[in-house]
Amino acid sequence: MDLARRHGWDLTPTQAVALQRRLAAEVVADRALDLDAVRLVAGVDVSVKNDRSHAAIVVATFPDFRVVETVTALMPTPFPYVPGLLSFREGPVLEEAFGRLEAEPDVFLFDGMGTAHPRRIGIASHMGLWLQRPTIGVGKTRLCGRNAPLDEEKGAHQPLVDKGETIGAVVRTRTGKHPLFISPGHLADIPSSVALVLACAPKYRLPEPIRLAHKAAGAFV
Repeated sequence: MDLARRHGWDLTPTQAVALQRRLAAEVVADRALDLDAVRLVAGVDVSVKNDRSHAAIVVATFPDFRVVETVTALMPTPFPYVPGLLSFREGPVLEEAFGRLEAEPDVFLFDGMGTAHPRRIGIASHMGLWLQRPTIGVGKTRLCGRNAPLDEEKGAHQPLVDKGETIGAVVRTRTGKHPLFISPGHLADIPSSVALVLACAPKYRLPEPIRLAHKAAGAFV
């Protein structure tokens, strides 16, 4: 698929932070998804092993999650691990993988943050600007923000708030299991992002498209 390539990746951490601050102003995080129109959902994940990054994008039908396309890409990991700068570690290999994708998903679910990020531009938001399609961040651990106590039942959720701003939601996708940190990436909003993630997680803690992508990304040759 075609990408709106916004910049090169050869940046220092200081330059990367400055770029994030500029790009964050372009992120659209208040546009409700039309869930009735969603037919294809993509899961996006990157696995890093021995300084090699393996990206996987799995496109599945919604709501029954039949896989229609899987693409992968592999390259040396180009950027150090710096909290808040995951986009620059995973972006280059994702750019290559997205370039191989033939399907046109309605929504992309990323294993990583959207606006639930100190500068409001996690990998789902950042790559959403390249994709120019709706994206959602699905974080497994908290990067920033606080929330009220969460009930144990599946479907329970609370606003995730940072410095007085609601940046996402903490969502229980499986009863008694650790919650996920859901936020819009780009061209989505918090309520519809939460609703889609819950609809994509009928059985497991992780949404099915991300589970499929995680399995594909971990299959190093």
